[in-house]
Amino acid sequence: MSPHPASENSGIWKFIFGRLDWSAIPYHEPILVGTFAMVAIGGAIVLGAITKYRLWGWLWRDWFTTVDHKRIGIMYMILGLVMFVRGFADAIMMRLQQAMAFNGSEGYLNAHHYDQIFTAHGVIMIFFVAMPLITGLMNYMVPLQIGARDVSFPFLNNFSFWMTTAGAVITMMSLFVGEYARTGWLAYPPLSGIAYSPGVGVDYYIWGLQIAGIGTLLSGVNLIATIVKMRAPGMTMMKLPIFVWTSLCSNILIVAAFPVLTAVLALLSLDRYVGTAFFTNDMGGNPMMYVNLIWIWGHPEVYILILPLFGVYSEVTSTFSGKRLFGYTSMVYATVVITILSYLVWLHHFFTMGSGASVNSFFGITTMVISIPTGAKIFNWLFTMYRGRIRFELPMMWTVAFMLTFVVGGMTGVLLAVPPADFVLHNSLFLIAHFHNVIIGGVLFGIFAAINYWWPKAFGFRLDPVWGKRSFWLWVVGFWVAFMPLYVLGLMGVTRRMRVFDDPGLQIWFQIAALGAFMIAAGIACMFIQFFVSIRNREALRDTTGDPWNGRTLEWATSSPPPDYNFAFTPVIHDGDAWADMKKRGYQRPLSGYRAIHMPSNTGTGIILGGLSIAFAIGMIWYMWWLAGLSFVAILATAIGHTFNYKRDFHIPQTDVERIEGERTRALAHSPATQG
Repeated sequence: MSPHPASENSGIWKFIFGRLDWSAIPYHEPILVGTFAMVAIGGAIVLGAITKYRLWGWLWRDWFTTVDHKRIGIMYMILGLVMFVRGFADAIMMRLQQAMAFNGSEGYLNAHHYDQIFTAHGVIMIFFVAMPLITGLMNYMVPLQIGARDVSFPFLNNFSFWMTTAGAVITMMSLFVGEYARTGWLAYPPLSGIAYSPGVGVDYYIWGLQIAGIGTLLSGVNLIATIVKMRAPGMTMMKLPIFVWTSLCSNILIVAAFPVLTAVLALLSLDRYVGTAFFTNDMGGNPMMYVNLIWIWGHPEVYILILPLFGVYSEVTSTFSGKRLFGYTSMVYATVVITILSYLVWLHHFFTMGSGASVNSFFGITTMVISIPTGAKIFNWLFTMYRGRIRFELPMMWTVAFMLTFVVGGMTGVLLAVPPADFVLHNSLFLIAHFHNVIIGGVLFGIFAAINYWWPKAFGFRLDPVWGKRSFWLWVVGFWVAFMPLYVLGLMGVTRRMRVFDDPGLQIWFQIAALGAFMIAAGIACMFIQFFVSIRNREALRDTTGDPWNGRTLEWATSSPPPDYNFAFTPVIHDGDAWADMKKRGYQRPLSGYRAIHMPSNTGTGIILGGLSIAFAIGMIWYMWWLAGLSFVAILATAIGHTFNYKRDFHIPQTDVERIEGERTRALAHSPATQG
């Protein structure tokens, strides 16, 4: 940040605006100005349309203040997809820069701008794309799969969502006011300390993650309580669907790991704001301590991301093979083993710290061992497919693509667990290729499988398969074209995090990688076209049965979309594949005997607290101490005020339940396949 002009450096100006002045707005950066103009025009069109069609009341009543786990799940998914576009735009910019910056060319991004994009890409893709998408899936499906009507703490669910959104808003603000961190996505000191990063970038990073992290942590607590306490009668732990098991393990990891992230970012904040010396190079500080602490969170985080998707692949494989999942018990054990081992794997970050052979070999072995339960899972999926009548619908295609892609990513991960190889490869592009291989091939392909699989459940109509297949092929081929060159470059010893390169012989590999990134961009475009075409042709793609795939778990027992109360009668479970078992036994829907159903009430407290958190973060980032103080007091007052809100619940009247269930009965009577 440039210092304030003398005229503006007066006491009152500084008191009101802290370190904010006109130099914080990047009007000399044409890329940013263009982006801002597009965002502003797009935002104005959306707001104008909402106002014109008088949707504000509906949005506030039915969506923003809702405590319905299904709607919150959908809002998480929308947040993830919006941020995905931003995160991918950063990726394309980096690929273009690296394809151009040869033979003395500086490319089109200066170092200041490139480093911000580089950091923002990592932060957004992990915190604001992968996490919301996964939390959204868990939110929507877990209560339905266990036969519950909602989560344990409905208000907390709404609050978690708005805190995550607040974190995303703070991160997006940095694009247009001030700057973002230039430290890489984990913000290692001493580079992230006040001496080396005196600007606002690292503060944006810290407060965006702190606020979003609170949301994620509370969501984790909520889902654990839901799975442990709210299962339908007869659903013992060993009859849980695998998706619920993987969600449980993922949320246990969230509750174990996210407090560490909160603590380490709090210590970094103290270093920056108060002048403590936890992670400084002098005064007895130790930057290495930060690296250790951040990785205690960082490495379990990748397993937090992948585990729920292992659950999705299990559901998809079992459904589209038309048979029970092979090796259910071993799947559960493998999931639990991965959960435990993921807490040992982070210690391979000691490799680079000059440890002895015994330490290195121990953590090298633990990192390799985690591949065994993962391999067991893949064999179980393959054996489920063996002699099954496989239907290659889109979710199944994504699952097969995952198996092929993930195996390569897993093998390169095991290679990186060999200490001598790691010394050579960890700081090269090989590492970048490896983790994109497992995160895209594992997490993202799983998200796409889940969206195609559960979309008819959420909205009552299928997704268009033609555009879905176009997206699939562009994504899968584009992924291999984009990341295999990085493995080659990594084995040649090309350092990661570089903006310009000297050796012209390398350029062709970066150009191939850029071509792959553009193919992926076309795949993303096809996905959004798929959503548009499906919504336009929804009557032709309508599903009235509630069970379009001949599913096996409880969510398919209700209508599509499910009613607010999910189940008119709490299901009773006798088997792991509860719905498949009910269909086999000739289950008939009860047509009478309905009662009023007790449900939680909507509340606006979550969105108000999210808005106040944004104001607090702005105050802390720009040193507007009056704003930080006021908003903090307002947060406390709102939170305490909410405890006096006794209107927490209501009853859906019996007549409404009868009407909704009657409509479902009539829809089933007219549908070609009248299952259950």
